[in-house]
Amino acid sequence: MIIKLTIEYDGTGFRGWARQPGERTVEGVLREALAVVFPRAEDLAVAGRTDAGVHATGQVASVAVEGGPPVERAAEALSSALPEDVAVVGAEYAPEGFHARFSAKARSYRYRVRAARTPSPLEARRALWWPRPVDADALEEATSILVGERDFRAFTPTETQHDVFVRNVLAAAWHRDGDRLD
Repeated sequence: MIIKLTIEYDGTGFRGWARQPGERTVEGVLREALAVVFPRAEDLAVAGRTDAGVHATGQVASVAVEGGPPVERAAEALSSALPEDVAVVGAEYAPEGFHARFSAKARSYRYRVRAARTPSPLEARRALWWPRPVDADALEEATSILVGERDFRAFTPTETQHDVFVRNVLAAAWHRDGDRLD
């Protein structure tokens, strides 16, 4: 059976999603947990890989499993086998033909900036500290040109498995709350 997993993690201690020899990755620790919880787990796929140090909420993965706990208990079982900086927050049966990477319809990204003269130890892993004034008008102008159909080929490594480089950016905006921008 194929199950859909919803994952969140603090990416500080990871070299990104994708397995890399000798490096701690989200995929690596998730595969280890899957091996503990299910007698057979294969074809792990994810909707959107992250880079080193990037956090995620609501990231979706799919995996074919046999045996193990019922799907209603899979998130709890997997989370108990994962390190404290990763959790499976949801697990459910995947619809017929579901594949996390190819079935994804949208992704959203959130960037956070702490615009203050002093750093915050509590925000250090979650936001860029920017101790200088921020030009809100320039930020708004920059985000306005992102919306629409855009070709991201320039941001893709030369050697890639991707065939499609054009994306439709539906929205881009900055919101200010005191010294926090996101």
